[in-house]
Amino acid sequence: MKKILSIILLSFCTAIFAWPAQSSPLLNALTDGQHVLMIRHADAPGFSDPPSLKLGDCSTQRNLGERGRTQAKELGVWLKKQGIASAVVLSSAWCRCEETARLLGLGAVTTVPELGSFFQNMSDSGPQTNALKALLAQRLKAPAPSKPMILVTHQVNISAFTGTSVGQGELLLVKIGANGAFVSARSIATPHSD
Repeated sequence: MKKILSIILLSFCTAIFAWPAQSSPLLNALTDGQHVLMIRHADAPGFSDPPSLKLGDCSTQRNLGERGRTQAKELGVWLKKQGIASAVVLSSAWCRCEETARLLGLGAVTTVPELGSFFQNMSDSGPQTNALKALLAQRLKAPAPSKPMILVTHQVNISAFTGTSVGQGELLLVKIGANGAFVSARSIATPHSD
């Protein structure tokens, strides 16, 4: 009898752990072909970049601190708990964005110029935001993507595109129109949100 009960219990546990994870509202939105997740890079102490900034040379940039690295890893764990096992991850070329994107642990990171900071040259805001719209229109064409799209970028880029201000490591679920234009945004609360 004990052996039969053990077999039944083992079968039950195996079935539960083999059961596919349920979709979360966030995962459902990110695979409907109309939404992307925008993330401002995780905590990077300081303000702006030094005048000697060189892309590809992290020693010339403002970078993530330990708090930022922990924050990015925690975001990745939280996203996985929402059913997002992997994603199309696009990032700014700035080291703090690339590191945030990598530490999410959701797949390969592709650097795209459309997400680069224009903080030191705000006249680039319009042309670069239009380039981001074109990129999103092209990437979100039907059929709906099978993987969520995550964009890791800077405050100025997010604000120019959505009109919303976010803190370091904060997430916005952004609805995109057919032409790549911004439609709406909703802040996503995560365990580290203040």
